[in-house]
Amino acid sequence: MAVVLLVAAAGLAGPHQASALPGGGARPAAPSAEPEGPALSVDTTTGRKAIDPHIYGINFADEALAKELRLPVRRWGGNATTRYNYKLDAYNAGADWYFENLYYENGTADLPNGSEADKFVEQNRRTGTDTVLTVPMSGWTTAARNAACGFSIATYGPQKANDAQWRPDCGNGVKTDGTNVTGNDPAETSVPAGPEFTKGWVEYLNRTYGNADDGGVRFYNLDNEPDLWSSTHRDVHPEGTGYDEMRDSTYATAAAIKDADPGAKTLGPVGWGFNSLVYSGLDQKTCNEKGGDCWSDPPDRAAHGGQLFAPWYLQQMKAYEQTHDRRILDYFDEHIYPQQTGVFSGNVDPQTQALRLRSTRQLWDPTYVDESWINQPVQFIPRMRSLVEENYPGTKLAITEYNWGALDHINGALAQADVLGIFGREGLDLATLWDPPASTEPGAFAFRMFRNYDGEGGSFGDTAVHAASADQDKLAVYAAQRSGDKALTVIVVNKTTGDLTAPVSVTGGTAPGGAAQVYRYGQDDVTAIKHLADQPLTDGGFTTTFPAYSITEYVLPAESSEAKPPTAPGAPAATAVGSDRATLTWGASTAGSSPVASYQVYSGDTAGAPVATVDAPATSATVTGLSPATAYTFRVVAKDTAGRSSPPSTPVEVTTAAAPAATCTVGYAVGNDWGTGFTATITLTNKGPTLGGWRLGFSFTGDQKVASGWNGTWRQNATAVTVDDAGWNATLATGASTTVGFNGAYTGGNRAPRDFTLNGKPCTAPGTVAAAHIAAPVGHAPGAAAVPYRMRRR
Repeated sequence: MAVVLLVAAAGLAGPHQASALPGGGARPAAPSAEPEGPALSVDTTTGRKAIDPHIYGINFADEALAKELRLPVRRWGGNATTRYNYKLDAYNAGADWYFENLYYENGTADLPNGSEADKFVEQNRRTGTDTVLTVPMSGWTTAARNAACGFSIATYGPQKANDAQWRPDCGNGVKTDGTNVTGNDPAETSVPAGPEFTKGWVEYLNRTYGNADDGGVRFYNLDNEPDLWSSTHRDVHPEGTGYDEMRDSTYATAAAIKDADPGAKTLGPVGWGFNSLVYSGLDQKTCNEKGGDCWSDPPDRAAHGGQLFAPWYLQQMKAYEQTHDRRILDYFDEHIYPQQTGVFSGNVDPQTQALRLRSTRQLWDPTYVDESWINQPVQFIPRMRSLVEENYPGTKLAITEYNWGALDHINGALAQADVLGIFGREGLDLATLWDPPASTEPGAFAFRMFRNYDGEGGSFGDTAVHAASADQDKLAVYAAQRSGDKALTVIVVNKTTGDLTAPVSVTGGTAPGGAAQVYRYGQDDVTAIKHLADQPLTDGGFTTTFPAYSITEYVLPAESSEAKPPTAPGAPAATAVGSDRATLTWGASTAGSSPVASYQVYSGDTAGAPVATVDAPATSATVTGLSPATAYTFRVVAKDTAGRSSPPSTPVEVTTAAAPAATCTVGYAVGNDWGTGFTATITLTNKGPTLGGWRLGFSFTGDQKVASGWNGTWRQNATAVTVDDAGWNATLATGASTTVGFNGAYTGGNRAPRDFTLNGKPCTAPGTVAAAHIAAPVGHAPGAAAVPYRMRRR
């Protein structure tokens, strides 16, 4: 097993601030000369989860770079694909270029054979790369291989801008007074194209390249940023795309794809950014025009029960599967571009460089308030996961467009390396960088550090393990183990303007001595990754100096072949299964190189925290806090005294018993949640005899505290909470209800309470509504440059 450690330093690039010894070895720690950096730790025995290689994708990467990176996925996307006509090999550029019809020079004799889309797929097949192909869903496709445009000046009058060089008659659709041209004829550029058009394209691709399961096109994007069509393709879709249109178009188009190729995977709704989680395209257009209070109470949302767009959309996709017994949405896909001023646009002044390297925290960090018009924690990947878990479990997560800017500069390369590390650690399933860097640009070297750091296919691992930094803004650290040779890879991104000396500790997975291979890319030489002198190890770890503005990768030696983990525990059996608990018993593990120390019980997979731990030699544990009449899957893992974990046991499925008959019901609802605090109400209904006084009890399941309450006397002891009647509401007749409420504070998750009782007897809680794992975002008007110009470089 080997360990790869990547370190990137963030901050303004200075003139050769990071130096190296002759031969490339890391400089010895020199406390008097180098500032002390944050401690870094890696633990191979915890936090293990698979990294999907599809997170290392790129839109339109050239063949040489794709081959060198063994690029896992490549996307055909962007505004120009919304009206691509595969039969004509033509497209309309939309607002990217004067709404002009354009076409590829591939010849027409054999179309659709030999089209640009075919060439795209064929390149991917040559490099072993999966394809994400964007299919039209707007209802239109390009009508002809001609020079037509959506807003002819001869037809619609003078406009603020035109294609003066190539087609002077083609305007931008904006009158000289600043208002949009309206009433144009879509048929001047386009023809209707519905689900059957898309189905025909997929069927053609199946005939030509095989279906998804036989090496054909694997992924289909359900168009591109539909919530912007009223801007990007307003010559054919001038109205904003509403809730109902998105549902109905997705149902029809995705079903057509699945009809043609059941093994294909679909990605939607492909929104443009943060506001796509909050608003439909119709509400975005309406509120952009009306302004003011529209953003807090948009009409399309109001017409759909007040639900934000993203959860509503996922619920509709779930409803389709429940009705038709077929999943038509496989990936929840949203784009993200940093909204901080100058970051995406590629500015490299000192302030923007520092901002760019901070802003990657919006992908995950609940404490980072976005430094833009968003002005709130974004937590983009955890937020997407929370939306899926709450509204359509089993849906994977994709970001098919993102770009942190300055890929032609070392600062952009550091940000890109940080982003790729975050994607793997946070469990994203697929991502494709918009607009590839040139192979000689620093951004390409950020990908090489993950996909080919040594020029011979050396890559970051495919199973993430726990990695932590005492200060992620200075040294960001990521770690993963390779399944092929059991190498352990660790990535550290140093985000400061100076060299930092820091200790790196590694628990599990390394031999006590030996040396690590070292690879580095940084500002000293932005043309190559350098293979440096080996780094000596002591007790599996080391202390070293990380140069400013650099990415360093370490490959630590594997454990000796004699070092073995325990065997998997025997298959657990369940006994004493109640409504809220179950006792599990399993066969003991056989020790490997070290004695078995403990057993950990997991619910579901083993990526999260165990639900019970017992010290060996015990081989039984009782899991409590379960929900009544609920199915669970448990696995057991043994851990030895050296910290090595066994493979998980065979799973056992357990269904808890129904709850005992209750004399009351409660409904728990969170009315507002702002990330650190919340307001909740509890409606209590008496199902037993009339009461002359009552006490409600319940238990919090996380780190939650009652700050103040009403309609009763509130007390809390640790996680246990009681509420006594307030006197005036003491009498509770059979079938009568009363409502109490409180303001609370929390850290971590804000899950709903459990174990409700009335005067000591259990209540059922059929109406319990768990608080969102991540507070719903606050929507408001986007900044002036919120949607960046992203025409593909050619």
